[in-house]
Amino acid sequence: MTQDLQGKTAVVTGGSKGIGYAIADALAAAGCNVMISARHADEVEEAARTLSDQNPGTVAGIMCDVRKHDDVRQMIAATVERFGGLDVLVNNAGVGKFAAMGELSPDDWHRVIQTNLDGVFFCCHEAIPHLRQQGDSWIINIASLAGKNPFPGGAAYNASKFGLVGFSEALMLDVRQFGIRVNYIMPGSVATHFNDHTPSAQDAWKIQPEDVAELVMTLVRFPSRSLPSRIEIRPTKPPRK
Repeated sequence: MTQDLQGKTAVVTGGSKGIGYAIADALAAAGCNVMISARHADEVEEAARTLSDQNPGTVAGIMCDVRKHDDVRQMIAATVERFGGLDVLVNNAGVGKFAAMGELSPDDWHRVIQTNLDGVFFCCHEAIPHLRQQGDSWIINIASLAGKNPFPGGAAYNASKFGLVGFSEALMLDVRQFGIRVNYIMPGSVATHFNDHTPSAQDAWKIQPEDVAELVMTLVRFPSRSLPSRIEIRPTKPPRK
């Protein structure tokens, strides 16, 4: 039996653009209430306003730096206060810094690890008590194929995504008996603004944000007796090297 999402409540971090925006759009179109977050208040407010205008579900936005536990605590509390509960947590916020070890500063290292790994822990830590109350809920972590494939210049990013993969698998075992299903998606190259990239027609070969959003929608509608815990997605026909 597939899940009816009407009236469910979701939090999507990094929801003002790219993959997070596409996921929030798809959830709201299915009738979910959605709280999106991002580090820049003006961007998250504009995205929430646009999404609300386009969808039947209610979309709100809140400024949140997932590296800060207090910000995350306030985000989850505001979501529960406004919508009455929490059913879906999508940990999408992420950053990258790509440089050889000799050129990677401690500040760069901390920014990547704290955003991509600490931020997910903070969000899960605050959300799980509310997700447990629902009895049928989801945590979906947006990981990366970089979580299993190291590459030169990827020390910080690889470490964060390898860590996220391990965290997700252990978390799944911790919470599955409480009705919380943990999934993680490992995309390859996606056409987004990640790492200051500007998407263009030259990115047509890449995974599109809407493709990842469709996977999220499949997961939250999946029969509750089964758990597709890990999904890899990559471009069908990348350019020849």
